[in-house]
Amino acid sequence: MKTLYLDCFAGISGDMFIGALLNLVRDPEILRDGIRKVTALDPSEYELVIERPTRNGLAGINFDVHTHGHHEHDHHHGHEHEHHHHRHLADIEAMISGSGLSQRVKRETLRAFSLLAEAEAHVHGTTPDKIHFHEVGAVDSIIDITGAFILMEALNWPRVICSTVNTGSGTVKCAHGILPVPAPAAEYLLHGLPVFSAGSPMERTTPTGALLVKILADGFGNIPSGKITASGFGFGNRESDDMPNALRAMMIETAGEMGGFVREKLTLIECNIDDMNPQDYEPVCGKLFEAGALDVWTENISMKKGRPGVKFCCLTIPDEAVNMSRIILTNTTTQGVRLKDYDRLRLKWKVEEADTSLGKIRVKVTELDGETLRVIPEYEDVKAVAVHHNIPMWEARSLILREI
Repeated sequence: MKTLYLDCFAGISGDMFIGALLNLVRDPEILRDGIRKVTALDPSEYELVIERPTRNGLAGINFDVHTHGHHEHDHHHGHEHEHHHHRHLADIEAMISGSGLSQRVKRETLRAFSLLAEAEAHVHGTTPDKIHFHEVGAVDSIIDITGAFILMEALNWPRVICSTVNTGSGTVKCAHGILPVPAPAAEYLLHGLPVFSAGSPMERTTPTGALLVKILADGFGNIPSGKITASGFGFGNRESDDMPNALRAMMIETAGEMGGFVREKLTLIECNIDDMNPQDYEPVCGKLFEAGALDVWTENISMKKGRPGVKFCCLTIPDEAVNMSRIILTNTTTQGVRLKDYDRLRLKWKVEEADTSLGKIRVKVTELDGETLRVIPEYEDVKAVAVHHNIPMWEARSLILREI
């Protein structure tokens, strides 16, 4: 499994994120080609600038957007300037929906701007549809947010783990005057995320940076165990003596082999329930399996006051833990779930198709050290041919096992 680790030791912004990922994608034309697919953006309005400077003794990539021939970038870096393009959320949604971007990049970009509109509306005491995006809706920020997802797709959407986020300190000058760091929109987007403040006073995490962390991070913590396969720094446009205005991105291979087995990270979601009709568990299990759960089961337990209860359990990859939790919380009577991270060693396996006298049957072929360990017919296929030929399951299975 590939994991993108974002080291936000000095904060994160949109251009820092794109600069960092360009170290991993390597071909900047992927970004340029993707942005050109947003046909509602006039190419004469902007220029994508990709430079490779050295900051505080570190080599990295500085990404910036020049608009109308002037050096303008995300106001979230603490610069006050005026954009000539004021757009509502509906305008931006039309631009993205009508673009030639992939469906997933469109979906993630639309979700990002919707969340950003929600943050701005909260700050200004209005509703998202009434927000004038001011700087945020201008060409450079549309490129920052869309470009981030273009590069994530180029990396094949890896799992994202993020460090604790450095917000910075002091004040920031923007269109609404001088405000404390983090800026109100960034602070709203950082709700629920682990943060800290270090370094000389300056804005280190911008609203765009906070937005990307909010949407992309699957978890927070230290660098995950694995092998670093690529890394690089993305620079912002501020200077400070004590630490570089930089974001480090690392691509880490976190799933590997151990003694011939596949080693992978999984998450166990569980909760205790004592007030739910037993007939109602089956539909929940079905929804979880349909969403990609690896396994779902129940365990009989004794709860407080001697009440019989059920421990409801779901095993999933970490990327899907939030989605699976949402399904459990909205389809059962529990008020919360527990998440546990596990390492799993498993055999290698593949699904093949076998010809039998009862018809074609899918079989799971399990391997160890390059040798076939066992071949097991898929249950649903055995069930289907047993019904078709009007024979018992055990008879169909026995015949299939002899022939494969």
